[in-house]
Amino acid sequence: MAKQTKLVPAARPFLKWAGGKTQLLNEFSKRLPGEFRKEKITKYVEPFIGGGAVFFYLNQRFSFEECYICDINEELILSYRVIKQSVKKLISELESLESGYLSKSDKKREAFYYEIRDAFNQKLPEIKSKKDHTTRIERVAQIIFLNRTCYNGLFRVNRKGEFNVPFGRYKNPEILNEDNLKDVSTLLKSTKIILGDFTQCQKFVDKHTFVYFDPPYRPLNETSSFTSYSKNGFFEDDQMRLVEFFKELDGKGAKIMLSNSDPKNENPDDSFFDDLFAEYYIERVPAKRMINCNGARRGDINELIITNYRVKKT
Repeated sequence: MAKQTKLVPAARPFLKWAGGKTQLLNEFSKRLPGEFRKEKITKYVEPFIGGGAVFFYLNQRFSFEECYICDINEELILSYRVIKQSVKKLISELESLESGYLSKSDKKREAFYYEIRDAFNQKLPEIKSKKDHTTRIERVAQIIFLNRTCYNGLFRVNRKGEFNVPFGRYKNPEILNEDNLKDVSTLLKSTKIILGDFTQCQKFVDKHTFVYFDPPYRPLNETSSFTSYSKNGFFEDDQMRLVEFFKELDGKGAKIMLSNSDPKNENPDDSFFDDLFAEYYIERVPAKRMINCNGARRGDINELIITNYRVKKT
C-alpha cells in the first residue's frame, strides 16, 4: 500500500532537465488523489521520467509495492540503469572527470569539455551495438559531466542523437554529488526501468495505480521547443495520441495527473489542451520559465495540471 514513509534522506534529480518539476512539487502534493490517504494506491507509473523530480518526491513519502518509469530517450534510460546497477563504479568515473576538469584553467576547461563531448558523440554507434558494462558506465559519467558543465545545464541532441550544447562557463560546477547518486540508486532498486514509447507502461496500470505524465512541452512559440531532448521529437500528433492513452488508462480505473506548459502564456486564444482534455479537470498554477536563449523571455508563466479526478481544496 502507499503508506506514508521516508525511504532515504534527500534523493533528487541527478541531471538538470528542461521542464523539470522541482519548483511545482508542492502544487502536485496538494493535488494528489484521496486514495493516497486511504492507502489504496499500490503502484506508481511515470511514462516520461525525464529528471524524475516527482518520482523521487513521492517515493520518499509513500511506499509503493511496484514502480515503473519509462522514457524514449536512450541516454537517459541508460543513466538510470547504470545508477541502479553500478553506482560505485559510476562515482569513481565521475571523480576522475571532476578532478581533471576542476584542476584546469578556464581555457583548458573549455578544451576539455569539447574533448569529452566529441568522444561522447563519436561513440554513439558503438554504444548501441555493444553491451560492454564498462563502456556504459563511462558513457553515463560523460552524460552527467556534460550536463553539469554545458551551457544552461541543457540536455539536447540533434536528429543523429549527438549532444550539441556548447560549453558553459561555470566557476565551480557540481559534477559529482556522491550522496545523491547513492540515494537515487537506493530508490531505483525496486523500480522497473523501461526504454520505449510512453504506451509501453499500459500493461502495468490498474485501478490501484497513480500515473504521472510529464510529456515534452508543446512549443510555447515558433522558436522555442523542448522536443529536442530526444532525437525522435514530440509533436502535436503525439500530444493527441497521448490524450487517447490518458483516456485508456482512465478507463482502467487509474488515478492520473498530467502537467504541461500552458499555451495561453503566449496566445490567450490557444485552447489546444483545454479542448483535448475538456472532459477532465484542468487547473493553471504559476511557475517560472527557467530555460530560454533569450534571458528576457524567462520568468513567470502558468503550468497546466490536468487530472482525471476532482481535487479536494484544502
